[in-house]
Amino acid sequence: MALPPVVLDPPFNILRISHIEMNVTDLAASKKFYSDVLGLAVTDETDTRLYMRGMEERSHHCVVLVQSDTASVAAMGYRVWAEEELDKAHDWFKEQGRDVAWVERAHQGRTLRTSDNAGMPIELHYEMDRLPPIHQQYAQYKGVKPLRIDHFNCFSTNVDEATAFYHKMGFRTTEYTADAESGSLWASWLHRKGGVHDQAFTNGYGPRLHHVAFWVPHPLAILDLLDLMATTGYVANIERGPGRHGISNAFFLYIRDPDNHRVEIYCSDYQTIDPDHEPIHWDLKDPQRQTLWGAPAPKSWFEEGSLFDGIEVAEPSLKAQPIVAP
Repeated sequence: MALPPVVLDPPFNILRISHIEMNVTDLAASKKFYSDVLGLAVTDETDTRLYMRGMEERSHHCVVLVQSDTASVAAMGYRVWAEEELDKAHDWFKEQGRDVAWVERAHQGRTLRTSDNAGMPIELHYEMDRLPPIHQQYAQYKGVKPLRIDHFNCFSTNVDEATAFYHKMGFRTTEYTADAESGSLWASWLHRKGGVHDQAFTNGYGPRLHHVAFWVPHPLAILDLLDLMATTGYVANIERGPGRHGISNAFFLYIRDPDNHRVEIYCSDYQTIDPDHEPIHWDLKDPQRQTLWGAPAPKSWFEEGSLFDGIEVAEPSLKAQPIVAP
């Protein structure tokens, strides 16, 4: 199959993913998980909201947790290259027929709220409060020692259409899985920051968030987290891994937070900055696609995900199925 054309001069310039806002049903339980167990640093909190950042991050937050009656995802945040890119993005999304609105967000400058072609909520900003560095304050390191937010992966009902839409925004595909019979995309990995991905799409009931991922310093940090979770009441929250992906070559672990939002712990992928970087193709039935060591993912990994606020979920157009663990 043919991937969409690469757009090296997009209508506006997204720098990287910035943050995610998630609704949780017990803010105290979520704070314990994300701060004490996972290890993110708390930067601000109220009775209903919690803001956190990774140890390497200078921006005020990469995660916002909001007390709610139901668990869901409110927005996926991206940072643009400069303030004027927001106006360009506003006009472009409006031309695509997407709703656009300027919204107020604590600790952020002007913020544009819109949605992608499937309706997933996107918020773009340039300014966010800047904080002093803490990456060398090693006494603050806890859990898996998360350094920064890395990427989103979302279930899509049509990965070809999602990939084409994000290519128009300047995202570039680094790796992809195609169904041999139909030629359709089953999954794609797209980047802005020069790693394997900022945004990925997986075929399935959607749109839903599959997971949000955090970059950690090394695989041993993941083993430390597993020992911590296994001895502090979180063994049931360990879903998949540890392992090494075939796609991305990254060392990984998938865990669930108290509301079942999926979190990936991630490190050791590779650089993709060159404009002529060639995407890597994987066959859907290749057992090393999911895990380089050949271990397939569990059924939950292909079926369960987090709903977006107010967005209806539909059945995927592609019925092809990868190898699934029994």
